[in-house]
Amino acid sequence: MRCPFCGKEDNRVIDSRPVEENNSIRRRRICDGCGRRFTTYEKVETIPLVVIKKDNGREPYDRAKIEGGILRACHKRPVSVNQIKRAVDEIESELFEREEKEITTREIGELTMEKIRALDPVAYVRFASVYREFKDVETFMDELENVLKRENSKRK
Repeated sequence: MRCPFCGKEDNRVIDSRPVEENNSIRRRRICDGCGRRFTTYEKVETIPLVVIKKDNGREPYDRAKIEGGILRACHKRPVSVNQIKRAVDEIESELFEREEKEITTREIGELTMEKIRALDPVAYVRFASVYREFKDVETFMDELENVLKRENSKRK
């Protein structure tokens, strides 16, 4: 941080406090070169995430859509709201850690399926049947067989 008066980089923070509902920090500084005081503000930079849909349309990321999909898949299954919230938090963390401004619905769907698979196999099949748009019974049965194989290997 350069001093706005003399341009030197040697300065120190003498006071810090949160402002704007804890969304930014106000720092009072003193320049070691000229001795003058000045104020800086630090604000968290958030990257707005845009979702690229199957038709190449774009829309802002919406956490509620992921949460709604998982809730529908887990309807009447032994999965707690806390487990669902944790799964959505993990998905969201992975999405924002990528530091990309755009992400496809396919990538979001695959991440979501991984999390649901860990929660409940029936919920996973429900979600997969909608997400992967199974065209016929054979495709659906193939996915069921894969789930059964995974479940059986866990038990051994």
